[in-house]
Amino acid sequence: MATSTTPNYTVPGVSTHDGGRIIEALSGRLHALNDLSLTLKHIHWNVVGPHFIAVHEMLDPQVDRVRDMADDTAERISALGGVPHGTPGALVAERSWDDYSVGRADAIAHLGALDLVYTGIVEDHRAVVAEIGKLDPVTEDLLIEQLRSLEQFQWFVRAHLESSGGTLSQARARTEREAARSAQPGEAG
Repeated sequence: MATSTTPNYTVPGVSTHDGGRIIEALSGRLHALNDLSLTLKHIHWNVVGPHFIAVHEMLDPQVDRVRDMADDTAERISALGGVPHGTPGALVAERSWDDYSVGRADAIAHLGALDLVYTGIVEDHRAVVAEIGKLDPVTEDLLIEQLRSLEQFQWFVRAHLESSGGTLSQARARTEREAARSAQPGEAG
């Protein structure tokens, strides 16, 4: 963040130094969750093809839950004495990833790309859990609860991409566009 994240006060049992570390880590998660909710809505609006309605309707509950996660994260930042920055400008300035790169596309293509998005979110959440667990079990618990939902949502996405033999069609893809292409039946990855 551009300004110090060390608060003037924090919750009992956590030093202001550790509170600052937690706030900084949660700020990254807040940006990721806000970005994810927007990405999910983007897919919801731009999905087409034979699986349109299934994917369109699957995404709204995910959007709602991810928005709740962002709200919980922002409120935890405030409780720790920090300032949650939820503006689009702060998200864009402080994020370490690019915008979602798939526009109007078939449902399976979007799900292939979305699987990569979820992988990034889950991996980063897990890294923060490992770091924060040493400092604050309450924040750790919040993030673990979020991970349960995020991993379940990724499972929902992957169920559309998995073969009966248990392989993911886009498993080797490194970019969203590559994942979208390789998720398509008959497409080379």
